[in-house]
Amino acid sequence: MKRILVTGGAGFVGSHLCERLLNEGNEVICLDNFFTGQKRNVIHLLGNPYFELVRHDVINPFVVEVDEIYNLACPASPIHYQYNGIKTVKTSVMGAINMLGLAKRIRAKVLQASTSEVYGDPNVHPQTESYWGHVNPIGIRSCYDEGKRVAETLFMNYHNQNGVRIKIIRIFNTYGPHMHPNDGRVVSNFIVQALKGENITVYGKGDQTRSFQYVDDLINGMTRMMATGDDFTGPVNIGNPGEFTILELAQKVITLIGSKSKIVYEPLPSDDPLQRQPDITLAKSKLNWEPKIPLEQGLVRTIEYFDQLLKES
Repeated sequence: MKRILVTGGAGFVGSHLCERLLNEGNEVICLDNFFTGQKRNVIHLLGNPYFELVRHDVINPFVVEVDEIYNLACPASPIHYQYNGIKTVKTSVMGAINMLGLAKRIRAKVLQASTSEVYGDPNVHPQTESYWGHVNPIGIRSCYDEGKRVAETLFMNYHNQNGVRIKIIRIFNTYGPHMHPNDGRVVSNFIVQALKGENITVYGKGDQTRSFQYVDDLINGMTRMMATGDDFTGPVNIGNPGEFTILELAQKVITLIGSKSKIVYEPLPSDDPLQRQPDITLAKSKLNWEPKIPLEQGLVRTIEYFDQLLKES
């Protein structure tokens, strides 16, 4: 049994990770300030004697004895991270400093949940880990993009200067149960709008592409990365290379739900990437990992979750 700290543990991805780690026989401390995380995501875990839920903000130091740290704390959807850009930067940068400082003191292994947003609006397609990115440092998305890029810098410096055992993953678009219904992400937006019979909002012409991975695949990649030897730090892309246009996704959601929703078009937001697709060659070779769950299968599970959520509200 390991003792594991998960920051942002009540969030969409964090709650799935906590559940997986508990199921594997570990003791889990879930840290969250509940800005975007929700207690409902982990309420089913509260009866487990090896699960502990702590309300705490990672911009403040936290002292605990653990074997491993998964640093997931940061709002990840544009609506939430743009709400308070300064706070978003603080969460990424000061949160990384605090978790790295903790890992250094207690000699724990620490994983940084970075993002495909470090590639910005890429000039290279698909994106490999060696690509440095094309990011606007003063755009509306930069609080998140640059915050995550600085966090990666901090992780590498703590590793090189202090010998901290680090892991860096770059997460591509992920969807599944426990997503926030109002997070503004394309999958949750389309599903909620279609279930309500509302118009589905597509930005631009809908020809921009995304690669969607189901959350279970992400958790598999994340835990496999943590289990690798100290000689492999990453970063490594964790995402589904299957590429779909936003319009294709909207049409698929309408079909699966049997909705009468119509597609309406709005202007493309500033700095919205036109293409996003991971090259997962490194993940295949180093982690023996690739996504297994097809988009339609994952969407059906996600639709069931949101349908139940809307009925309860």
